[in-house]
Amino acid sequence: MRPVYIAGIGQTSIAEHWDKTAQDLAYDAAQQALHGYTGPIGAIYVANALSAALGNQSNLAPAVAASLGLRGVETLTIEAGGMAIRQAQLAVAAGVVDAVLVVGVEKVTDVLDERREAALALSMDADWEAFHGVTVTAQWAMVMRSYMHTYALGAAAFAPFPVNAHANGVNNKQALYRFPISADKYQSAAAVAAPIGLLDCATEADGAAAVLISATPPAAGAVIRIAGSAVASDSVALHSRPDLLTLNAVTLSFERAMAQAGIERSDVDVFDVTDPHAIAAILALEAMGYAATGTGYLLGSTGAIRPDGGVPLALGGGCKARGNLLGALGVLQIVELSQQLQGTAPTQVADARIALAQCMTGIGSTVATHILVRDA
Repeated sequence: MRPVYIAGIGQTSIAEHWDKTAQDLAYDAAQQALHGYTGPIGAIYVANALSAALGNQSNLAPAVAASLGLRGVETLTIEAGGMAIRQAQLAVAAGVVDAVLVVGVEKVTDVLDERREAALALSMDADWEAFHGVTVTAQWAMVMRSYMHTYALGAAAFAPFPVNAHANGVNNKQALYRFPISADKYQSAAAVAAPIGLLDCATEADGAAAVLISATPPAAGAVIRIAGSAVASDSVALHSRPDLLTLNAVTLSFERAMAQAGIERSDVDVFDVTDPHAIAAILALEAMGYAATGTGYLLGSTGAIRPDGGVPLALGGGCKARGNLLGALGVLQIVELSQQLQGTAPTQVADARIALAQCMTGIGSTVATHILVRDA
């Protein structure tokens, strides 16, 4: 398997793009990622979760390819951005193609909330959970309630995670919400699905991100290599898991990616995980071994997740402040972490050389982990 590099990145703002289609957004991000690149594109992979359900458009990848003037190229549409990055990495590493353009895009704000919630529920077990009206947010709320009960915690223990996300999002010009929040506001916010409140809920938004993955490093700038990449899965049905508070797919994908990269847990300088709610980030950090079981919340209260901490998290604002791009999130993570390794991020971690991206779908039913290393 040959080395795989990040040869270009691009993104749109995360917002309510009333005047643009999903294809428009994908085109804008892709053009940025391809800027200055003159080599061939062997394939285009498009990550999108809800275009068929909300935009009445499936078969999105060839549509994006056509808009870029690349008719005839191999295309593939994938539900999750982390999986799209994984498949592109495999294709280039195996020598099947020399370069893959990965585009993640979502267009979800121009439908009523009820329709969007129904579409989001498609990621759940259809027969025994979604059928009875349970939402993804309600599932996370049940997990959070179980965590609070098991470890005798109040909701205040979770506040540092969205507070940190918003503090970082202030600097991100592409973020949906560019304002700080306080722990007091977090605790007084209206309930959405108790114990999850309004300021612990990410907003699904419109936007796109693109990454050019190549066998050849870029001619100029930082040389960023995908040193590790792995995917693992777990039961889609939350009720069938032996432990609600254990994200097994996170652990497995993390361990496999770290082994492939040949690094230790302490080597990682900067992180991005799927964090639509604080409990999701806490359980992911515990599953990766950055905190003992039942103590992940302390990474927030001790400041470890801040930019100057030992586990800097949500540096672009996370899902909470930046906005949740759903199926495109895994691609956006690679864009933001590449900026960290380039030294150009809005909220920059000093001397960042190794980054970890972890993209989770559902309640951890599929998890992709990628390790990026700056070689030069």
